[in-house]
Amino acid sequence: MMNKKAQIIIFVLLLIACAFPVVSAPLALFAGIVLAVTIGNPVIEKTQKLTHKLLQFSVIGLGFGMNAAVALEAGKKGFIYTIAGITLTFLLGFIISRFLKVNKNTSILISAGTAICGGSAIAAVAPVIEAKSEDTTVALGVVFILNSVALLLFPFIGHYLGLSQPQFGLWSAIAIHDTSSVVGASSQYGKLALATATTIKLTRALWIIPVTLLSALMFKSDLKKIKIPFFIFAFFLAMLVNTYFTSMHNLFQIVYLVAKQALVVTLFLIGSNLSKETLKKVGLRPFVMGITLWVIISSLSLLAV
Repeated sequence: MMNKKAQIIIFVLLLIACAFPVVSAPLALFAGIVLAVTIGNPVIEKTQKLTHKLLQFSVIGLGFGMNAAVALEAGKKGFIYTIAGITLTFLLGFIISRFLKVNKNTSILISAGTAICGGSAIAAVAPVIEAKSEDTTVALGVVFILNSVALLLFPFIGHYLGLSQPQFGLWSAIAIHDTSSVVGASSQYGKLALATATTIKLTRALWIIPVTLLSALMFKSDLKKIKIPFFIFAFFLAMLVNTYFTSMHNLFQIVYLVAKQALVVTLFLIGSNLSKETLKKVGLRPFVMGITLWVIISSLSLLAV
């Protein structure tokens, strides 16, 4: 058994390596997962808190490299897909969960994570429906596994099918759960794909608010438990600043590049936060539900774009 000091040294070295552009998003995530399932993350409590904040700062920073007009056009195209996708996901999630006899709260969380924005949606909906910690852990585990697969698989599929950058950006924003994996996958495909995917995904993420509000009303929960993702508004503000303050373009480009690499570090942290205990808690039925729902939504959205 490796001592904690050695674990920390390896962790820090990998973390530093991910801060350099030679390390891609998929490689960083893979390195984090390997670390987690082999020697383990020696500072997992600290990195879990850091991951959430670093992801938000990374997304905001990416806004400084995007044009508002291009993003608005992408958002218009994705609006109908977003509404249709969220509605269909929850409907299919209900049907599949009944067929597989998956726990009610677990199925709601998996559906929310698939429909909106992965772990963020699960974290927002869980307290509102008063889900048990086991339900949340299982849902997060399912979403995490599928996110990891999507980040590695989607760029390959996109290139194989000859998808354009806007097409890939739209598809990844609809079909990949977490914002981090959407941005990670689309950043490998091209700058226009990244702009399209990020804008649509963050617009989609705003649906956390009405979904959690509806959940609170259905479960007669305290409305104070609803969390508003304010960082999304900061992203759009950064995008507007970059579009209209052109004299500062060089500075904004530096911020954008730093944010893009910070996202790579974030993906390493996300991978390292995986634990063997979480994997053990993910039962067969919730996993089958999650993967069935994901495959159906991914396939339908790919045909649509």
